[in-house]
Amino acid sequence: MKAFAELFTALDSSTSTTHKLQALVAYFRDAPPEDAAWAVYFLSGGKPKRTVPTRTLREVARNVSALPDWLFEECYQAVGDLAETIAHVLPLPLAPAHDLGQGLAHWMEKRILPLRTLPDEERIEEVQRCWMELNAQQRFLFVKLVGGGFRVGVSKLLVTRALAQMGGLDPKRVATRLMGYADASNRPTQAQYLSLIAPENQGDVSQPQPGVLAGQPFPFFLAHPFQDGIETLGAVSDWLVEWKFDGIRAQCVKDDGRVWIWSRGEELVSEQFPELCAAFEAWPDGTTLDGEILVWVNDQPAGFNTLQGRLNRKLVSKKLMQDAPVVFMAYDLLRLNHCAWVDQPQHARRTQLEAFIDTHRAHSDHGGLPRLLLSHCVATSHGTWAELETLRQQSRARGVEGFMLKHKDARYGVGRTKADGVWWKWKIDPMTVDCVLVYAQRGHGRRASLYTDYTFAVWETPPADAAQAQAVAQAIAAGEKVEETTARGLPRLVPFAKAYSGLTDDEFNQVDREIRKHTVDKFGPVRTVVPTLVFELGFEAISLSNRHKSGVAVRFPRMLRIRTDKPLHEADSLAQLMALLPAEKTT
Repeated sequence: MKAFAELFTALDSSTSTTHKLQALVAYFRDAPPEDAAWAVYFLSGGKPKRTVPTRTLREVARNVSALPDWLFEECYQAVGDLAETIAHVLPLPLAPAHDLGQGLAHWMEKRILPLRTLPDEERIEEVQRCWMELNAQQRFLFVKLVGGGFRVGVSKLLVTRALAQMGGLDPKRVATRLMGYADASNRPTQAQYLSLIAPENQGDVSQPQPGVLAGQPFPFFLAHPFQDGIETLGAVSDWLVEWKFDGIRAQCVKDDGRVWIWSRGEELVSEQFPELCAAFEAWPDGTTLDGEILVWVNDQPAGFNTLQGRLNRKLVSKKLMQDAPVVFMAYDLLRLNHCAWVDQPQHARRTQLEAFIDTHRAHSDHGGLPRLLLSHCVATSHGTWAELETLRQQSRARGVEGFMLKHKDARYGVGRTKADGVWWKWKIDPMTVDCVLVYAQRGHGRRASLYTDYTFAVWETPPADAAQAQAVAQAIAAGEKVEETTARGLPRLVPFAKAYSGLTDDEFNQVDREIRKHTVDKFGPVRTVVPTLVFELGFEAISLSNRHKSGVAVRFPRMLRIRTDKPLHEADSLAQLMALLPAEKTT
């Protein structure tokens, strides 16, 4: 536990990729394989189920620290992180216990995972014993692990690089071996870890072969956002241009007579899309296609909000499948007849994909809906970027986000890398609205002491003038609820979105000072703020929503700038927000 806690601290305290890589390599080089197995699991995104409820951890920490409830809560609000708060307030142990030096695997398998099955009283006693055997740094990590809240600022790609460097392997080979390693049902073992770093000529699992890790996907190749002058990419003829759909990135794998569907987050989602599994059963074994899962209605993609209703369900009803019918929009072929195609150029993979779909489209037609579609390649009359720019402006009307640009000679790489060629996402500019900050909450990690998570509102009815807007601000400052100022005949602010990204550190510090100066109420970690600041908020899409009081939901909201030039009464209204809805969605 000590070595992993020190690694966590090294990773969490540095912003240098080089330093993080060095820390990872050093840990994997020295750690016993059984400990390294669990470390890879956590660092690559694994999250075992919570073994101790958060409420229990808080209650036990208050009792052990002998702090009154109000003081513990004040400490928590000041720190912003429960694990860090507990690590600070607990008394130090009088003497280390006999197994203080036990590794991560011992703690996970002998101490942490068994907590889930203990009766409440025994669980509380065991948690206290564990705390008394650990220092503050290790206690912090312990709470993160038992509470299911472990996360650290290191990418899976960096973990892959560290393992490859330590084992003298090709990073792509390690990345392929890592696929599925952090699955929620997995309990990492020493043998699994050793297979990750095994020499390439010993039981290599990265080459898809009959009977070897059936159903395993490839690491997903990710696109870079394109923001420069488009002409810098050279001739249009060098690029494959496709519409960028707003769905769920997925790989469909057919092996051993069965279909596996994997999301980009390495989650097996086959059960959420049974109609796709049924439709693709006729594919030949040893096939892997990359693409996007979309809800498809009236020969066009529906909004992401419709697709969201299909996600994270253990059982998908027939009605839901009828109301939100899904398709797989294929845009790459990665494996065929058990032979990998990822090292072939993009144009060759595209040709093979077209041939595959021509052969198997009929087998994928269920209930009158073709479940397997081919991503359309966009062509222009004269092959110019100007023509594509004109088409790109039609994206929202088509229900897409812009273009995907794929160099015709690009290999299928690993993660967001340029080493194997490039995929660019050339998206349309975000929708924007000028809105008002009304609620704030502290951030996490290095921003735990700052208010960085904000709730924004628009006017339900625009104020008549600056004086009326100021009257609303004064009413909220006097204790009236943000949503209840209409009781005095004043306009009302309607919350509609939360955002926590887009500002610089200096801007977050500036806003934090304003929030502290103008906080008028608090409930839990949330602060009500007198409306004084106007922000320009950007988002990718907007849809009607019965789950939100405003009646709308926005996708990927982020702060574009603080509108210091815009007075409160000139913030946008709900009607202006509604006007951004696609025409067919407003009725």
